[in-house]
Amino acid sequence: MAATLQGKTLFITGASRGIGLAIGLRAAREGANVAIAAKTAEPNPKLPGTIYSAAEEIVAAGGKALPLMVDVRDETQVREALEKTVATFGGLDIVVNNASAISLTNSQATDMKRFDLMHQINARGTFMVSKLAVPFLEKSANPHILMLSPPLDLKEKWFSGHTAYSMAKYGMSLVVLGLAGELRRQGVAVNALWPRTTIATSAIKNLLGGDAIMRASRTPEILADAARMIFLKDAKSFSGQFLIDDTFLFENGVRDFDHYRVDPGVDLAPDFFVPDASKPPVSLARVAAGPGNP
Repeated sequence: MAATLQGKTLFITGASRGIGLAIGLRAAREGANVAIAAKTAEPNPKLPGTIYSAAEEIVAAGGKALPLMVDVRDETQVREALEKTVATFGGLDIVVNNASAISLTNSQATDMKRFDLMHQINARGTFMVSKLAVPFLEKSANPHILMLSPPLDLKEKWFSGHTAYSMAKYGMSLVVLGLAGELRRQGVAVNALWPRTTIATSAIKNLLGGDAIMRASRTPEILADAARMIFLKDAKSFSGQFLIDDTFLFENGVRDFDHYRVDPGVDLAPDFFVPDASKPPVSLARVAAGPGNP
């Protein structure tokens, strides 16, 4: 397969910031085309980044960008965004289902409007974006669909305390399981990627405890590097995989993980949904003095 993503076209949901933007920037550095499919067109003080600022970053990194205002719950918007991507760049090679809604509330604290939002964006949105993209992906030489969703480790502890969110997030992984089998004959790869540790994004900062959790996190670049490696795999033979970022990178020759740390002086915080059987390839303990621990 090709050794770079030069000339490849990616359609990334939720790419105005965070992990989605990091994946787009990593591809852009190799000359890829990136369609930024997200809802944020106006700046938000709590969630920096818009489809337009992301497009500027993609271009500055060496790629071509197409900012698209898309609500992944809206079938017409998704369909038109995919069509515009193909019309602009001449095809579609990679779809990244990154858009996600989260509410870590128990059953009594979860209102049904929030329940519906998480399922409409996470499970339904992932299914619909993938479904509508398939006719375009089938024309690619090496088509990939990637979900930012966890391994299907159905343990009580992953649901207790936030059942609604877990149902919606595992719904994305069920789409991986089903579509990997459905699309194998067409040669369209469908895989899932999930972080072992928390990732330093504005969403995590707002939800899980501010600066402390950010310092105990890895940067989105670890997922971007892992995603790039997935996209370079042969789609006909590499599908139906549920991958943990550091394990996958380690298995593919990466040994230096310290540069992904926000603060080397802090122990890394484990993420939800990582199976107990999945052991980290490198220590998550602090590796050096840093701002958090002199």
